[in-house]
Amino acid sequence: MDKEKIINWAILCTGWGRNAKDVIKAYGKGELGLSSRIQLLIYEQVPCGAADEAAEQDIAILRVHRTDFPDMDAYQNHLLYQLESRKIDRIFLMNYKYRIREALLHAFPRRIYNVHPSLFPSFLGTKTAIQDALEYGVRITGITTHIIDHDLDKGTIMEQKAIKIKTSDNFDTLYPKFVQEGKKIIIKTIREASVNK
Repeated sequence: MDKEKIINWAILCTGWGRNAKDVIKAYGKGELGLSSRIQLLIYEQVPCGAADEAAEQDIAILRVHRTDFPDMDAYQNHLLYQLESRKIDRIFLMNYKYRIREALLHAFPRRIYNVHPSLFPSFLGTKTAIQDALEYGVRITGITTHIIDHDLDKGTIMEQKAIKIKTSDNFDTLYPKFVQEGKKIIIKTIREASVNK
């Protein structure tokens, strides 16, 4: 194993990017380890807190609109071109709303990571997992990082963190716990993935 090799990461984000912003800030403080470099942030929404933070850290940013392309395949083929031209090794999806298609999965086998606000295998295939957990009445939920594959919200689990739900909790009181714990396990996932090349 080449201990000198630096792993170049790209973050894909279509929303405001709370987790992405926090992780980029942690990267600027050296918390992702010596083997990890965040090389690129691809984003869609404006304003985007993650893009603002990336610019502060001198990380390349690229705004790409899905609607500028005739279909999802054309859009993701464009992403693939941008990623390969910048020699990206691994991708992390943070607040990214589109399903990854075959071209990207084939180009980055077992090298695309995601964070999902539930403890796998609960509350999969939804964009409202936190609210779903509250409405269902579970007392413990959590957050999972995983390597994605062809199945939605499945693949190899990397890290998980349980989060207790108090009877007094609502979305506004629960969401900050996901932000805090999400940052921790994303950083841990990136560090481990960068060392275990």
